[in-house]
Amino acid sequence: MADILEIAGIEIKPGETKRIELPAVKLYTDTSMAIPVFVRRGRKPGPTLFVSAAIHGDELNGIEIISRLINSKQIKTIRGTLIAVPFVNGYGVLNQSRYLPDRRDLNRSFPGSKRGSLAGRMSHLFLNEIVAKCDYGIDLHTGAIHRSNLPQIRANLDDEKTLAMAKAFGLPVLINSNLRDGSLRESADSLGVRILLYEAGEALRFDELSIRAGYKGIINVMRHLALLPPRRSKSALVEPFVARQSGWIRATDSGFVSHKRQLGDHVAKGDLLATIKDPFGQVLDSVVSNAEGIIIGKQNIPLAQEGEAMYHIAYFKKPDDVAENLEIMHDNLVPQDTTGIAEYKEGNEQK
Repeated sequence: MADILEIAGIEIKPGETKRIELPAVKLYTDTSMAIPVFVRRGRKPGPTLFVSAAIHGDELNGIEIISRLINSKQIKTIRGTLIAVPFVNGYGVLNQSRYLPDRRDLNRSFPGSKRGSLAGRMSHLFLNEIVAKCDYGIDLHTGAIHRSNLPQIRANLDDEKTLAMAKAFGLPVLINSNLRDGSLRESADSLGVRILLYEAGEALRFDELSIRAGYKGIINVMRHLALLPPRRSKSALVEPFVARQSGWIRATDSGFVSHKRQLGDHVAKGDLLATIKDPFGQVLDSVVSNAEGIIIGKQNIPLAQEGEAMYHIAYFKKPDDVAENLEIMHDNLVPQDTTGIAEYKEGNEQK
């Protein structure tokens, strides 16, 4: 850990905590835009970890996860440095949009350029002011609008240290994910920064289970990396399972959808996932699983166009064990006296 860390021209010394506004491109109205950055440095040396949210501006769960993280008593005992960025794409948050005003996807615009498009300038700024100064990162995401993702980690699991981080996060579902051109993960990898991508919940919604799983997972990773002291509890983390492949089941017709299966369900090849009906209630077709696996993503809106992606299924060698550990994770994160969580669980059971 360097004695001096500088972000946006502001120095943060060991033992200091600062909230920084990282200047970005202005709005049309000449209103200044900035990326909010929280930095906490321990007095003792250790690695530097960044946690970021809302690279896609409509993916809001991560904002709440980071809010809970930076206000947690647990990080007071930190070694090394935590850099937490509640949202990267402030433009998207303002407009409740995945994209930037130039209609580009920020997570397909890395490493960017000082003189490039708006997306290129934003990605260049974030990469050089935040990511390049870190050893590790956790980037927080949700499903797209009208789609939900089961809490899961996506990462390069062929790298031993990244795999160890992913397992430490404490989720049952790990997806081995190739690097995509222009993504934050690809640029971070080129800088030697190991990064996890956390996917959970739906765009434009807070999902309490996903938020709790994300917050707890970050704390687990910080303990694994020795930014925080080891866990006092001897209870084992939820056993993770790695999926090397996944695929989408698509609508076979256009119409109104009746979903029969939900996130986390273990399905066999040929199982009924949904029916598609015409406006008179006549069943046009049935959507069935093409393989055995666990549903890790699904469309929520009860409308489908022919060919539209409806269910995302991950393929595991032991899907029964994955489903059982998903139930354990749910029970661990859902206290009996929390009304909102109980309602969430009841609502899913009734669907």
